[in-house]
Amino acid sequence: MRFNKAKYKVLHMGQGNPKHNYRLGREWIENSPEEKDLGVLVDEKLNTTWHCALAAQKANHILGCIKSSMTSRSREVILPLYSTLLRPHLECCVQLWGPQYKKDLELLERVQRRAMKMIRGLEHLSCEDRLRELGLFSLEKRRLQGDLIAAFRYLKGPTGKLERDCLSGNVVIGHGVMALS
Repeated sequence: MRFNKAKYKVLHMGQGNPKHNYRLGREWIENSPEEKDLGVLVDEKLNTTWHCALAAQKANHILGCIKSSMTSRSREVILPLYSTLLRPHLECCVQLWGPQYKKDLELLERVQRRAMKMIRGLEHLSCEDRLRELGLFSLEKRRLQGDLIAAFRYLKGPTGKLERDCLSGNVVIGHGVMALS
């Protein structure tokens, strides 16, 4: 089988990298300042801020489409649309690599706050109270919940009861219960 040399690119990472040129056979391989792998855009400094901005932009676009096409602002309409169309874009950023900078996390949470403000009847509540009323977590708490689930799977193995406890927000530690609130 022959290699498709056009598909190969070199991404130089780290400080002090001499950035050598490489070749495959007689052809030189092109250098790239950033690459997308597993759906995440990464640059040579392993900075994922650009990916976070793209995810927020896509989520804002979807939210705008929902806002312009839906006349009802009830919880029964907006919440399922948010959960199926918007949340996957926001959570792929949080769960997969976690925003490195506070400004990235705030950018993603701004989209979530905008979506929650659309729901009629919750306008008088603060953002945290809205999320609690709807049974949702902020993106930071969602990331911590995912980290807890991963840690307990590693320690105890994947069991249905443990996963149910983690997903409900309660994690059993020894004889006590730790709650995500």
